[in-house]
Order: sequence, then C-alpha cells, then structure tokens
Amino acid sequence: MKLKIMDNNNLLPKLFQNLLEILNDDEYYDVTIEVGNDPYIKIFRAHMVILHYRSTYLRRMLSTNKKNNDGTLVHIKLPNILPEIFQIILRYIYSGRISLEEYDTSDIIKILIAGSELGLQELITYIQSFLIKTKANWMEQNFNLIYQTCFENDSFLELQNFCTNLTSEEPAKIFKSLNFASIPEKLLITIIQSDNLQMEEIQVWKHVLKWGLAQNLELSSDPANFSKEDFNTLKNSLHNCIPFIRFYNLTSDEFSKEILPYKKVLPKELYKDLLKYFLDSNNQSIKQSKPRMTKKNNIDSRIITTQHAELISKWIDRLKITDEIETAYKFQLLFRGSRDGFTAKKFHEICDYQSNTITIVKVKDSTEILGGYNPIEWNSDCCYRATKDSFIFSFRNSDDIESYILSRVKNEQRAIFNSSGFGPSFDYGLILINDSGLCGKNYYENQIRETEDGFYVEEYEVFQILN
Repeated sequence: MKLKIMDNNNLLPKLFQNLLEILNDDEYYDVTIEVGNDPYIKIFRAHMVILHYRSTYLRRMLSTNKKNNDGTLVHIKLPNILPEIFQIILRYIYSGRISLEEYDTSDIIKILIAGSELGLQELITYIQSFLIKTKANWMEQNFNLIYQTCFENDSFLELQNFCTNLTSEEPAKIFKSLNFASIPEKLLITIIQSDNLQMEEIQVWKHVLKWGLAQNLELSSDPANFSKEDFNTLKNSLHNCIPFIRFYNLTSDEFSKEILPYKKVLPKELYKDLLKYFLDSNNQSIKQSKPRMTKKNNIDSRIITTQHAELISKWIDRLKITDEIETAYKFQLLFRGSRDGFTAKKFHEICDYQSNTITIVKVKDSTEILGGYNPIEWNSDCCYRATKDSFIFSFRNSDDIESYILSRVKNEQRAIFNSSGFGPSFDYGLILINDSGLCGKNYYENQIRETEDGFYVEEYEVFQILN
C-alpha cells in the first residue's frame, strides 16, 4: 500500500484558521487592550502568551502589569494607535499574515508606524520593502510625509535610503510632489546643497523661488507687482536657501531673465558681485561656483535639460518611464539655428548623411518644446524614407517634464521626408521650413500640438545620439 506524503505547507491554512479562532475566543482570554483616544476607543481581548512572544513592546508592558491573584485581567493602554489599525496588526500578531494590497497606502504607513511602536521588526522590514517595490510613485508624490515619518524612527532604514537617494538623484520628483510647498526648510536646504543634485541650476532657483512664494500666499506671482515690503517678506523666507544657489553656474541670459526681477531678494553684496560677473565676459571664463557632480552627462543645449535628455533616451530604447536607463547616450550637438542659420540649406550641409539624430525645437513666444527622432540618415533627395523606430514628441511646458506627448510612427514607409527645401521633416507630423514650422495629423500615432496652425521657431538644435 502506497502512503501519500502530505506537503507541510498544506497544514498551515488550518493552523492560521485556529489561531484566528483563538483571537476571537470569548472564554480563555486574559488580557484586555484599550486602543485609541476618547471618543474613539475600542477594547480588544487577547492572550498573554501570544503577545509575550510576538511583540517586544507588549512583552515589557506585560512584565509590569502582571495578572492579579484576585482574577483581575491585565489591562494595557495604547492611546497612540487607531483602533482600526490595531485590529489589522492584532490579526497579524496571531496569524503571521497580512495582505497589504487590501489597504490604502496612507493606512499602510499607519500600520508601519504602529508596528514600530509595538516592536514588530519583521513586519517593519516587510512593509518597507512592499512600499518601495509597489508604492514608489505614491511616496514621491507624498514625499514630505514619507521623509518626516522615516527620519523620526531609526527602524525605517530602507525608507531613509529611499528618501536619501531621491533627494540627490531625482530631486525633480520631490519638487513636483503634491505637498512640495509644505516641505520644511531644512529638507529643502538638504536637497539644494548637494553636489550630486541632478538638476540644472536655473531649475534649482525656480523651485526654491516657488517654495518661497508658497510660504507667503499673499504675494503676487509677478515681481513687477511687489512692494518693498513684499520683497522683504520673500527675502526673509529665502534667507537660508540663497547661499546654496550656485548663481555663477547660470548663463547670462538666465541671470537676466530669472534673477534680475528678484534682485531685491538677494543680499546686496552678492547682487553686486553677480552683476559684475555677468556684465564682464572676461570673468565668465572662470566659474566661481563649485559645479554639481552629476552622474549623467550634461547636454550642450539651450532648449532642453539633462532630465529631458534622459526621458528621450528611454523613448529611444522603448523603455517605460519608471525603467532604469540601459544605455547612457551622449547627445552630440551637430546643428544650432542661432549659430548656423535657420535655412534648410544649412541644415542639409551639416546634417545630411548623419543618422541617429534628435531634433529639438523651441516654439517662439511660448514655453513649448517640439522634437523628433530619426534613426536613419538625412539627405536631400526629395524622397520618403522608411523606418519603424522614429518618433515625434512635444513638451507643453519646458519646465514640466511630465507635460509631454509621445507619438511613434504609424506608417513606416512615410516616416521621414527628405527635401532640400525643408529642414528636418517627419512628414507633416513635424516639419521645419527655415525659421517656421507646423505639426499636423498624418503618419504618426498622435498629433503633438493642439493646433495645426503654423508656428515660428525661436531656436532649434540637432543632436547625434552616440553610445
């Protein structure tokens, strides 16, 4: 006769069921736990022996609240935990199981904090890992909450590492979080003083300014409307942040457009030094600010930042936005309209027979950026060229990297149109004619502008993408 060997794992469900039945037992409990604060208080029944071995905190509480000989039950108070959160944790204490997928992320954070108070280290480790793997986007959007939570408790080392990495490598996500305006000054300074900050200096200034204005909602968003008192108010808010802005790393154009309107916010000596620096071209050959030691290659562009370049690199490799970059591309500048001229002739002189190119366009009198990727060679033969890998794109707002539209080629045979009379032409999806252009519906998936009206070009650049 053959004996059927039972897998030990098949026995566990019955054990879990029995343990939960013990939790609901009305007869043999010997501990009552008062959870919450008036008027939201709930009494839970439990068993000393299980609590003793499952929670270090409750073990200490039980040692000082021994059961009296007169039969009075041990009574424990937990005023800092919500009753509905403790109920979840108590089920975990008895069964060793918890299904975090069933709960809102905000409740998971509360479970984590309560688990820490009760000394449930195994649960703390598990929740941190779950949050990082499945709720990273939520934590980025609610960064202030996560930051304050994890650094108030030495048990949350994994979340602390998550926050530290984000502040140095992807600060743009923090600046775009839902509660950016409420992050404490100390955290803002921690971010902007980092040498590894992955952000253009002008963007650092814009975000610090945005934070300062958010602390003083009575101020206008236009400094032209500021009174002397308004400038003083903003100056006081930004006083501790200003020393960490590396103003000397800005271009003269950035200084003129973005800093001068707020000159009264700067200390007088700093403003005088900056004015001398940017007005004297001889000074500008020597940068006085320590450069940010970024991990990503800088890009020689007057239109896009390294963050735009990183996103475009992911599109080239057909990666998701959340994926890590597989190939570190170099964007080598071939053509710049303001330098080389905006004529189609000049474009073809420089860019014909060059493959793997990105065209970047700044629309005049707007914050709009347009662009396209051509993996094959440009030429002047007045013919369509086929490729399945070209795409066009737009950023509605150059300061908002998430305001993009990506459109991949739909009709591969008409992806690229070469003509000596046109500049870069992705058929009518995006076509440049000297210093003007248009975007329409044609052989690409999506229209990248809301209108098919023509536009004027303030600047455009062509880069070759190199491994």
